[in-house]
Amino acid sequence: MRQYVGLIHKEAESDYSVSFPDFPGCITAGRDLDEARAMAEEALAFHVQGLSEDGEAIPEPSPLEFVMADSLNRAGVAILVAVRSPAPKIMRVNITLPEDILTAIDRYAERHGLSRSGFITKAAKDAMKLEIA
Repeated sequence: MRQYVGLIHKEAESDYSVSFPDFPGCITAGRDLDEARAMAEEALAFHVQGLSEDGEAIPEPSPLEFVMADSLNRAGVAILVAVRSPAPKIMRVNITLPEDILTAIDRYAERHGLSRSGFITKAAKDAMKLEIA
C-alpha cells in the first residue's frame, strides 16, 4: 500500500486543509483534525482513481525528507496518507439544481477547500448518517 505525504495547514478562522505535494491541485479540508485526515484519505483515493481512469501515471510517493526540504512545505504538518486499495469506482452523473443553490454550493466548497463533487459527496454522506442514526 502506497503512502503519500499530506500537509495539514490551519489558518485563523478556517478549517484544517490538507494538500499533497505529489498531486498538485489535490486539496481537501475538515472542521477538525480527524475530519481533515478522513477527507484526505478520500480525496487522495478519488484523485488517484481519476488519474488511473484517464490513463495517467501515478507518481511514486516522495520521501518525507524530500518534501520537507522545500521551504514552502515547512508551514504544514506532515502526515502519511495511504491510498486505499482498491479505490472506489467514480461515476460521472448529471444532476439538475436551481442556479442559486449551485452558486451557493460552489462558494461554500471553495471556502472550505472542496470541489463541487467533493462537497456534494460529503453532504450526501452527512445526510445519510443522520438518517441512519
